[in-house]
Amino acid sequence: MQSLEVVHIEDVPVEEVWAHLAKDAGSVLIDVRTRAEWTFVGLPDLNEIGKRVLTVEWQTCPESKVDAGFSERMTKALDAAGATKDSELFFICRSGARSRMAAEAMANVGYRRSRNVADGFEGPLDADRHRGQVAGWKAAGLAWVQG
Repeated sequence: MQSLEVVHIEDVPVEEVWAHLAKDAGSVLIDVRTRAEWTFVGLPDLNEIGKRVLTVEWQTCPESKVDAGFSERMTKALDAAGATKDSELFFICRSGARSRMAAEAMANVGYRRSRNVADGFEGPLDADRHRGQVAGWKAAGLAWVQG
């Protein structure tokens, strides 16, 4: 019986992710939110550093079911982008939960340098139950565009 290895996924603060993406040409930012989130909430903008965000949904809407073909679709997207199993991959979602699961899935198929973007694109809820103010990509003032 084969057992799955427990993979440790590092949480990386958004400012460190930006710096790493800027200095490492082979590193990749992958947004695993839904198409609706990309459209209505926005996307990280990497134009300033000459990169683009890969967008591959972890879950499908409206069912919010995890896409059983995620690893295969992600591998194809990474291949098309010129990434290898040695590339450092940063996974981002709204607040860091889905992206952690996506990073784990990809680490389990050989992408051992998979990382989670701490606090995601919008971060946790603030006292008024709004996102994007406390932590995450938007709150850090990093570049983003409306999808």
